[in-house]
Amino acid sequence: MAVERTLSIIKPDATKRNLTGKINAKFEDAGLRIVAQKRIHLTPAQAGVFYAVHKERPFYGELCDFMASGPVVVQVLEGEGAIAKNREVMGATNPKDAAPGTIRAEFAESVGENSVHGSDAAETAAVEIAYFFSGLELVG
Repeated sequence: MAVERTLSIIKPDATKRNLTGKINAKFEDAGLRIVAQKRIHLTPAQAGVFYAVHKERPFYGELCDFMASGPVVVQVLEGEGAIAKNREVMGATNPKDAAPGTIRAEFAESVGENSVHGSDAAETAAVEIAYFFSGLELVG
């Protein structure tokens, strides 16, 4: 498997409960390295641009409002098969379906407030990483 990079976001529901360290420990324990990280507070417009792929879906407005409701931690994870590994560590979107020990099984409050976001493919990861980070900020 190739070394990949993927975007990870620790969402407002998790940052308000001070779970950043616990969530990052799960990524690191799974063999992923954090090669870029920053805490930001998105505006609804910034969240809207990031989640534009969902613009036609009924949950789009609620998602953008939620992502702008408090600080998030955006970060780039690196490792062998990082995209799939990140998704495995996060668990299913619905915490009721998430495997025990995954981030969403342990920390998500609901389907909407599910603590983390992760890129779903290499192409998506490249676009998402570039949205938040310049090349100078990626320090693997």
